[in-house]
Amino acid sequence: MSAQPVTSGAPRILVVEDEPDIAALLAYQLTRAGFRVETASNGAEAVSAIDRTIPDLLILDRMVPEISGDEVLRRVREEPATRTVPVLMLTAKREQEDRIEGLEMGADDYLTKPFSPRELVLRVQAILRRTEQGSTETGGKILRAGPLVLDLTAHLATLDGEELSLTPTEFRLLQTLMERKGRTQSRKQLLERAWEVDSNVADRIQTRTVDMHVRRLRAKLERFGDWVETVRGFGYRLRVPESEGFGNSRGVEDGQS
Repeated sequence: MSAQPVTSGAPRILVVEDEPDIAALLAYQLTRAGFRVETASNGAEAVSAIDRTIPDLLILDRMVPEISGDEVLRRVREEPATRTVPVLMLTAKREQEDRIEGLEMGADDYLTKPFSPRELVLRVQAILRRTEQGSTETGGKILRAGPLVLDLTAHLATLDGEELSLTPTEFRLLQTLMERKGRTQSRKQLLERAWEVDSNVADRIQTRTVDMHVRRLRAKLERFGDWVETVRGFGYRLRVPESEGFGNSRGVEDGQS
């Protein structure tokens, strides 16, 4: 792949990695792909860098010193100014529970070392693509399901008028389910639509990734979480009870009053 020119408007990526060789390799590959890259070797440097300038995407090693990657992620997700920043976590641990914990804490994607730098670049591009599409290519649509409202232009989710704190992946997952309200979606379909990966990549990603994001989404929907139904052996669907039949019946408005 030929190197892409880095422009002043290119997405800015913060790489938080304490192994110098890995950090240098990732910075090189991402710069070649046309991104602006800043590196931090520990969690304290990462927090300072984010305070200075909010990145467009954060690549975060879970085991960095001083302030752990888990704690950095927690702070990012709790701060209103940064809670929608996409986060790709890295770890040397291969246990499935480690991956699940990272996703449950709010990571949008997860890579286990060793990994292909090319795969990381492709995942970064996919995350940023779906984030950009969610904010600029929605045509002003508003999705409704009872008291649940998604403003696709503002990238805002509300429940009973209260704003929901969703990660970019959770927002895209909920958008996919609301756009196909009442229709069952397989885990592979959700990976292809909400994660925007092609079918070959979707076959390689563990479907547990979808399950973990659904579980976190249900928790944030609180008493309405059971609207996201499990279809055993297949996937998920959003079903709104008849008693909640207020709001737009098609689930879509053009944003005009």
